[in-house]
Amino acid sequence: MFPLTHDPATGGMPMNILVFAGSVRRESLNRRLARVAAQAVDGAGGKATLLELADFPLPLYDGDLEAESGPPDNAFRLQEVMGAHDGFIVVSPEYNHSISALLKNTLDWVSRTPRVRGANPFAGKVAGLMATSPGALGGLQGLDTVQQVLSTVGALVLPRRVAVPHGDKAFDGTGRLLDESSTRRVAELASEVVAIAGKLAG
Repeated sequence: MFPLTHDPATGGMPMNILVFAGSVRRESLNRRLARVAAQAVDGAGGKATLLELADFPLPLYDGDLEAESGPPDNAFRLQEVMGAHDGFIVVSPEYNHSISALLKNTLDWVSRTPRVRGANPFAGKVAGLMATSPGALGGLQGLDTVQQVLSTVGALVLPRRVAVPHGDKAFDGTGRLLDESSTRRVAELASEVVAIAGKLAG
């Protein structure tokens, strides 16, 4: 959790933005980028919550399992956490030019929870997308699938995206981005998420 800040645009409390990466790997480049994004949200006048999917383990989605016992408890926990936020920044690794299995499975399970406990936590909320990879495109191609899935479950996905190329060389020892252009683009997208969340909330 990052420090509370005042949001002049909304005249009161700041927009709560949930930031998470579609990876649980210890040295994940996308988890590093998620931390940078969370700091950028805070700097933009929002209130960032940095969520780790490792804290919400879920089985592989199985329709028979759902029919027998419903979504797992962690799916409902995520539904509550996501529902308590005004917007999202999702940082996704690129797997074969597509979404990571972890992120897809998480979204699949959470999208089932409204059938049991009401509100869709994604509906009408803004989402910004980011990625990084060791390659020259920075995971950009995988974000097409992420956008499609998030749009399907009801999120308003921003057309602006951030892809940080050569992610294995993009961060310094403290986790900051070395490239000023990448830092600026992260800040711009974070600002846009906070601003549009405020407009939607207003």
